[in-house]
Amino acid sequence: MSLGTILLIVLILILVGALPTWPHSRSWGYAPSGVIGLVVVVLLILVLLGRL
Repeated sequence: MSLGTILLIVLILILVGALPTWPHSRSWGYAPSGVIGLVVVVLLILVLLGRL
């Protein structure tokens, strides 16, 4: 597996953990999951374009 694929999997797991439905992140709001979601989208685009 390439580094980009591993990084994408790790970021998706972080995104799921930062969703405000979990008790530990309920008071955070949508900011952490929004930022991590944006990073995942950018990384996914880079992987699909072959730049990473």
